[in-house]
Amino acid sequence: MSAGGMQIQSPFDVQRLGVIMRPDPSREEEVEGVLNPGAARGPDGRLYLFPRLVGPGNHSRIGIARVVFDGDVPVGVERLGIALEPEEPYELRPAEGTGGCEDPRVTYVAPIGLYVMAYVAWGPKGPRIAVAISEDLLSWERLGLVDFQPDVEARYSVIFNNYHNKDGAFVPTALQMLDGTLALALIHRPLYETEDTAPKRIHEFVPSIWGSTCQLDAVKQDVRNLCVMKKHALIAGPEHPWEALRIGLGTPPVETNLGFLTFYHGVSGEIARNPGERNRVNYVAGVMAFLREEQKMLEYRSSSPVLVPETEEETQGVVDNVVFPTGVDDRGNGVLDVYYGMADRFIGAVRVRLPKTLDYQERALFEVERLER
Repeated sequence: MSAGGMQIQSPFDVQRLGVIMRPDPSREEEVEGVLNPGAARGPDGRLYLFPRLVGPGNHSRIGIARVVFDGDVPVGVERLGIALEPEEPYELRPAEGTGGCEDPRVTYVAPIGLYVMAYVAWGPKGPRIAVAISEDLLSWERLGLVDFQPDVEARYSVIFNNYHNKDGAFVPTALQMLDGTLALALIHRPLYETEDTAPKRIHEFVPSIWGSTCQLDAVKQDVRNLCVMKKHALIAGPEHPWEALRIGLGTPPVETNLGFLTFYHGVSGEIARNPGERNRVNYVAGVMAFLREEQKMLEYRSSSPVLVPETEEETQGVVDNVVFPTGVDDRGNGVLDVYYGMADRFIGAVRVRLPKTLDYQERALFEVERLER
C-alpha cells in the first residue's frame, strides 16, 4: 500500500471499515466536525464512543454515542448526549467566548474499577490534560487538571505543568516498579520544540511521548490522586521521516498477546509560519508495543506507518491529510478495531489483525521503568 509516495510495509493487516460518524448539520454543537473519539465497552457489553464535537468558534464538547453494528461490523452511531461541556475555568477561554473539552481517551483501569477519561481542557493557558471518571460511561465526574509535580531527582530539570499538553491516556493495569511498589501510569505528549524549552538530558528537541505515574495506594485512598503525577520518563521520540515534526499517543494501551500495544501518530511536513497560512502536514498512524519476558523488556516500533491518509474523508477536511487514532476495541482472537479522526471532520474505523509475533528489540528495564525511580 502507498499514499502520497509513502510506502507501507507492515506485519499488520489493516482493513478500512468506512466512516462511522459524520457531523449532523441540524446539531449546532457539531457543525464544524466530529472527530478523535475515545472508545470503551460499557458494563452492558456495548461499545460507546466519546467524540469531540466541534461547534462554531471551535467550541468543543465531548459527546456520548453508542456504536451500531451490522453483524460484527460497526456502521454508525446512536447519539446519547454530552459527557463533558466546557464549564470549569481551565476549560473556558472567556476572551474568545469559547472553550474546549477535546480529544478524550477512555481506559477502564481495573485496579480501581473505574473508567478514566484523560481529555484536553483548552482554557486560558492553552491545552492541558484533565481527568474525569465514571462507573457506567454515561455520567462523568471531573477530577481536574493533571498536576505534573517536579521530578524529585530533577532528572529533566523541567516543570511539565508549564507545557501545552495533549494526547493523554491511562494504562489499564497497575505497573510494578523496580522498588516493588504499584503505580498507575499516564502516557502523554508535552509540547516543546527547541533546545531552550525542552527537558534536560534528552537528545531530540521535538514533541515526544512521555510517561508519568502516581502511586496506586494513594489513588485507592483518594481518587483525586489520579491527577497527581510525581515521576516522569521519556518513552519514545521521533525516529523516522514520517515522524519528523512530532509523535504523540493515539489509542490507550491495550493488552494483547504481543504485549501492551498502542496505535500512535506521527507528523511530517511543514508548519505554517505566517498568519493565514495553512499547515502542510501529514498525520499517519504507527504501532508501538512492549512485551515483558521475565527480566527482559522487549519493544516493537513501526518502521513504517500502518495507516496513512488515502480516502477523500482523510485527505480533505478541516485539516487535510490526517488519520488520528484515539479509540480501540479489542474484538478478541488477535483482532482490534481502531477508531480515528479523519481530517478533523469525520470518524472512521479500521479492523486490524495482529501478527503472531513482531520483530522486537530488547530494551533495558531501567529505560522503561525509570518512571518510578
